[in-house]
Amino acid sequence: MRISARADYAVRAVLELAARQGQGGDPVKAEAIAAVQDIPHKFLEGILGDLRRGGIVESRRGGSGGYRLARDPAAITVADVIRTVDGPIVSVRGERPNSLTYTGTAQPLLPLWIALRANVRKILEGVTIADIATDALPEEVLRLAAEPASWENPV
Repeated sequence: MRISARADYAVRAVLELAARQGQGGDPVKAEAIAAVQDIPHKFLEGILGDLRRGGIVESRRGGSGGYRLARDPAAITVADVIRTVDGPIVSVRGERPNSLTYTGTAQPLLPLWIALRANVRKILEGVTIADIATDALPEEVLRLAAEPASWENPV
């Protein structure tokens, strides 16, 4: 699985909004998010538009305008953010695994892709923006990340 720059930037922008809402709640301008997270401003504007249409953020125009989270950070999962900006979490050739069919020796691939999707979803749907913003990742995520092999790239 590959996390796109768009998904990475979206999660970072939502995290920035969560942190700032916890400090007072004024709307945050896209320029401020882009500067502090080192995200190209124009690219971020498109991402924020997708997040707004997806109900993750809301926006207000004007001098005191900007962006805010539309829901409590504890009610927004990382999966929600990624799906909003990139679509399905795991796809094979652009299709959801459950819509694929294989024949012959390739038949065992389908349960493999389904299992992969289930595990990725389990992690991304089990971590909220609040978990990350408060540095309180679920124990299972911390356990997986603590395994030395998780940090190594196979040759």
